[in-house]
Amino acid sequence: MFQTLRKAWGVPEIRKKILYTLLMIILFRFGCAVAVPFLNNDVVKAWMDTNATDGGFLDYLNTITGGAMSQATVFSLSITPFINASIIMQLLTYALPPLERMRDEGEEGRKKIDKITAVVAMFLAVFMSFAYYLTLKRMTNVEDKDGNVIGNALKYMSGGEGVFAAFVIIACFVAGALIVVWMGNRVSDKGIGNGISILLFAGIAARFPTDAALLVTLTKNSIKNGQNGKYLWITIAYYLFIIAEIAFIVYMNEAERRIPIQYAKRVVGRKQYGGQKTHIPIKVIMSGVMPIIFAMSFMSLPSAVQILKPNPHDGTFYAKFCDFFSTRSWGYAVIYFLLIIAFNYFYVSIQYNPVEIANNLRQSNGGIPGIRPGKPTSDYIQRVLNKISLVGAIFLGIIAVIPIFISMADDQLRTLSMGGTTILIAVSVALETTRTLESHLMMRHHKGFLQ
Repeated sequence: MFQTLRKAWGVPEIRKKILYTLLMIILFRFGCAVAVPFLNNDVVKAWMDTNATDGGFLDYLNTITGGAMSQATVFSLSITPFINASIIMQLLTYALPPLERMRDEGEEGRKKIDKITAVVAMFLAVFMSFAYYLTLKRMTNVEDKDGNVIGNALKYMSGGEGVFAAFVIIACFVAGALIVVWMGNRVSDKGIGNGISILLFAGIAARFPTDAALLVTLTKNSIKNGQNGKYLWITIAYYLFIIAEIAFIVYMNEAERRIPIQYAKRVVGRKQYGGQKTHIPIKVIMSGVMPIIFAMSFMSLPSAVQILKPNPHDGTFYAKFCDFFSTRSWGYAVIYFLLIIAFNYFYVSIQYNPVEIANNLRQSNGGIPGIRPGKPTSDYIQRVLNKISLVGAIFLGIIAVIPIFISMADDQLRTLSMGGTTILIAVSVALETTRTLESHLMMRHHKGFLQ
């Protein structure tokens, strides 16, 4: 990867694209630090540190926004509305025939779907901004880590001032989300790689120094308190585990099952066509992080109810319900793991159609050696998909529940964002960007037939 970056930097045109991408990342991080007016950011941060550090959906949103949500800045929503809109449109494309026809129209159809996705993202940004404002409005009499009341999140909560403040706050959140999407599109057009993925990677990477500082602080405190450097060994083991996890993710991300394809020979006039051998690549992790996002959204519903109705009474059904769906319970981990497997099968089923693949092979005079065309071919592809999907689902489930087990093992480590889903997203984006750089290099160094 470093060799690819070095070669790419030597090409002036690619260097301009890299510098443009870096400039957009800097502007994105600058926007993540611009505070929204009429808010007490210290109160918001204290509330988020207490309620959004348990590995739940709020913690996930705070991580992918680079900590902007916990500080209630302009880019608090970041690219979350666009990601949700893309997921919704991707699912609707397979469910609604008009969208399916647009998808089959090629480049023009893709542009139409992109416009619809942008409109859906705007409505989702308005909805999420309003929901976040209501969450901020409930942050009253917030206490800091020492138990001292530091005030309310909103400076104005009633009267005409409250209405004006609500309008400004919601407008800032919506504008920030739309600006982030615009920046992502500019990176895609003039920069390197997928702009939305690059900004997502920037938000996740911005949390890594915070995690490193936390581990250093825990290590120093353990040495001062005479714990024989307990967290020193935990920190070393944690970093070694992260390195091994990254290597394993890279290996699984590149792993694929290749189904051999043999095309029949055809004689047209004096020329012979076909007869070549190829394969159909099926990636082990073909669904990416989508099953994890679906499962996390589903499992976040109990925590959302708990935010609306906090402080359950001991011994009641609601208290037992909250304990069972706590992100540091075995029940939560098991259900989360099973949901990831189920959503992975669902996502693969809407991406791959074995019957369509078998029909395309038969129309192009191709087939799988040893398998008859038609239904036997589609059944064979389906069996391969089921096996590959199971392997990929178990891998995604293990990656997703690792942070849960870490927080169960040590309560001090539950605020760490390194590991699990965030590492999977960061590694996937890094590999995708590297492949994009390699393709740019290949286009500019490819020798023509006159050379």
